[in-house]
Amino acid sequence: MKQESVLERVAHYGVVPVVAIESAEAALPLAKALLQGGLPVVEITFRTAAAAEVIRTLAQECPGLVVGAGTVLTAANLKAAKGSGATFAVAPGLNPDIVKRARQMGLPFVPGVATPTDIEMGLALGCKLLKFFPAEALGGVAMVEALSAPYKHTGLRFMPTGGLNLANLESYLRLETVAAAGGTWIAKKQDLLDGRWHDIADRCNAALRIVAQARREPS
Repeated sequence: MKQESVLERVAHYGVVPVVAIESAEAALPLAKALLQGGLPVVEITFRTAAAAEVIRTLAQECPGLVVGAGTVLTAANLKAAKGSGATFAVAPGLNPDIVKRARQMGLPFVPGVATPTDIEMGLALGCKLLKFFPAEALGGVAMVEALSAPYKHTGLRFMPTGGLNLANLESYLRLETVAAAGGTWIAKKQDLLDGRWHDIADRCNAALRIVAQARREPS
């Protein structure tokens, strides 16, 4: 899968479940729930020791799922993500060294930004999709809209993450520069511990309905 096509697929779905899994045993039930909910994309964060194993399991066992790695902070995280089969990687901030290493590896990378300076650094490194994080804490939709204005002509797009949920998702997706939204609300830690797979599938379905509504009636 080429670099552009992976991130284009992420943008196509409009929502990226961001998931921290403590046990690799939850990997396949999670994948089944996401697929049942019609949302075949996931970002597995390197916030747990099980991350690499989970990514490997999903990459090998679920060919229909677009599997990304999140919280990629170090060269070791990056190597583990690529080696485990992740097809894209995401970070909460922008580390130029990690961005360059990812490019050398051929791994599509979405660094996090919070300011115009961050954005310009990302653009200089060739990144046209940037994670805006933590979105709600930094001003939410109004801030994304304000940041978009000086850079829209460059083709820059955002993936806001942090504080998003079913209540505010549509307002983000109505912004022309928002390619997709990241969210931990779809598959929360307690859902995984309790095996609430139907709830996860239902949230996927609800999120996709909001994506469709936002894109059918742009503001």
